Amino acid sequence: MKHYSYAEWQQYVKDEMGNSLREELEGHLYTCDQCLDIYLQAVTANETSLPTLPNETQFTDRIMVMVPVTNCNVSKVEITKTVPDTRLFHYLLAAAATLLLMFTGVFQTLASYTSAFEKPMIQEKKPKPSVTEGVINRTFAWMDSIEKKEAIKK
Repeated sequence: MKHYSYAEWQQYVKDEMGNSLREELEGHLYTCDQCLDIYLQAVTANETSLPTLPNETQFTDRIMVMVPVTNCNVSKVEITKTVPDTRLFHYLLAAAATLLLMFTGVFQTLASYTSAFEKPMIQEKKPKPSVTEGVINRTFAWMDSIEKKEAIKK
């Protein structure tokens, strides 16, 4: 991944580069945290040269006036009156559905299926004994049989 220098980020902040390189730098900011840190350093260093808003509240008010209003004849009072009614309706609908599912036994049936999911799907397989372990086990079994035969003879 190509990283950009501090000088390039300063040019970006001061708007001293072409559109193609500008778009490339903007795209790079989305993927590179290292360059984002350098960019923030360049912004901080050039903070005094950036334009400032003389009156932020007036700016916000002017922008809000320019935002198009949708063609809606409903006043704010009417909207606030209908919102609690829809919430109450949704609450009652959810409560009725819960009671219906409880009384029909759906939840009980679902609870019985959960035991099947609680069991592990993959069972542990015991590893096969190696050839060496098999030979050792047979040797000990053979030696035990010889000791038993000698014990019987005595």
